[in-house]
Amino acid sequence: MIPREQVWRQLKTSDAWDIVVVGGGITGAGVALAAARQGLRVLLLEQQDYAWGTSSRSSKMVHGGLRYLAQGDVNLTRHSLQEREYLIDALPGLVEPMGYYYLLSKKAPPRFAVKILLSLYDWFAGVNNHKYVSKQDLCTSVSGLNVAQVSGAYYYTDAVTDDSRLVQRVIGEAMLAGAQCLNYAKVVNFETVKDSDDTVVTIDVVDQHTGAALIIRAAVLINATGAWADRLRNKVNPEVRVRPQRGSHILVSRERLAVDAALTLMHPVDGRYHFIYPWDGKTVIGTTDLDHKTDLDQEACLNAEEQGYLLRAANDAFPDANLTSADIISTWSGVRPIIASDNAKDPSKERRDHAVWVDGSLVTVSGGKLTTFRLIALDVLLAVAKISEKLRAKINPNNVKDTFFKTLSVLTPELQAHGANLAVHYLARYGDSAKQMVESCLDECRQNELTPLLSTHYSLADLRWALRFEQVEHIDDLLLRRTHLGLLLPRGAEQLFSEIKILCQQELAWDEDKWQWEVDRYQAIVNKYYSRVTHS
Repeated sequence: MIPREQVWRQLKTSDAWDIVVVGGGITGAGVALAAARQGLRVLLLEQQDYAWGTSSRSSKMVHGGLRYLAQGDVNLTRHSLQEREYLIDALPGLVEPMGYYYLLSKKAPPRFAVKILLSLYDWFAGVNNHKYVSKQDLCTSVSGLNVAQVSGAYYYTDAVTDDSRLVQRVIGEAMLAGAQCLNYAKVVNFETVKDSDDTVVTIDVVDQHTGAALIIRAAVLINATGAWADRLRNKVNPEVRVRPQRGSHILVSRERLAVDAALTLMHPVDGRYHFIYPWDGKTVIGTTDLDHKTDLDQEACLNAEEQGYLLRAANDAFPDANLTSADIISTWSGVRPIIASDNAKDPSKERRDHAVWVDGSLVTVSGGKLTTFRLIALDVLLAVAKISEKLRAKINPNNVKDTFFKTLSVLTPELQAHGANLAVHYLARYGDSAKQMVESCLDECRQNELTPLLSTHYSLADLRWALRFEQVEHIDDLLLRRTHLGLLLPRGAEQLFSEIKILCQQELAWDEDKWQWEVDRYQAIVNKYYSRVTHS
């Protein structure tokens, strides 16, 4: 990835872009990659860090959405399942199958209805791996589960991912395909103007760190800002279409609550479906579904009520665990951009479809699911083709999906031969660039940096690579998005600060004052937005 300063310098001298994408989450990243694969000149701008919003705070699931099928949203479920299977095949190690147990009880749908639902679910995906699990077998498979109100379960599969690394992987692929990407670059205004015989969009951009400003031009502006989509669109259209919804999660250790597959179960208080599932060696409990009414420019966080709600869910399912707030290693909350309907009062009942709106040379996209980001990108490019005669000839909708991810040319044994025990994880995160990362460790006599850090699947090599090549500006970029060490380790991974300080001094030339300022900033973020609630 090209350093921020270099990208900014190039923007000063670049001609007009074919498209400028605003938003560095999975939707914007997907659009940038799809457009770059079509040969378009693409620039992606993100006002915070890549995946800062929803795309680093999801439930980490790549799934069809069983409840969406139950609600009658057949097309969304079918498309999601087909995408799930594609992503498992295209991104091994980054998107991985995960087993699920759908618990049966008196309050749940009857067994035959769940059987029909899962049969259709598997058929859409082109697999056949659901099966009934008796109460006795469920007790054996899920140790400590409260089966007093459970009559059995159905086992099925979906998938799990590292959401922010998925965004980084897509952005990396986009830049290799010719796109330019810049974080901490805010679009403050835009205007459609006539330039000779063409209509172009002039876009005012501010570097969030230096305050420098410039104006760039594009044939089409893509608004892929998720929950913030109305804000940019309202400059030309007063409609309010996005309903921000908050989903919160808590993370505990396997020592306190161990599960080897996800549990799909109903909350004892309100009957809402939620999950308890394994993720990166820990256990996640989530999610809530609430209208998010606070400032979108402030990081979302769970409140005391949500924390109690999730702990209640876990302790009802696993009473011997007796989890308390002291067991929570970290928390995270994401704001989902839901396309609001006219009559849905319950946030959980809203549909998860995406929508694309065209207002002159502005194309806005919002809603949808992490799983379907390729399909969303295709719909955006189809909208671009309709409004821009100049770009229409370059866009071939038949190969947008087919050309998305390139097959890896580097194999796991090749990296393992160099002492990279985390080779599978390196390839998942960086694709073929993993070879360059490992070789740089060897060339610079840093082979010790390939050793896993504590109980995680990360290494110092991951941290140095991110600092050197992934536009890291702050410690939270490094520990909450390029890696998830700040979520997986207590107190935001503060036990690694001494090693991280050396890397930041070497790669980013931070002096003592800069380091201490960054540490204070990071710890304030972790304490306020990613930690347990210690008071009501």
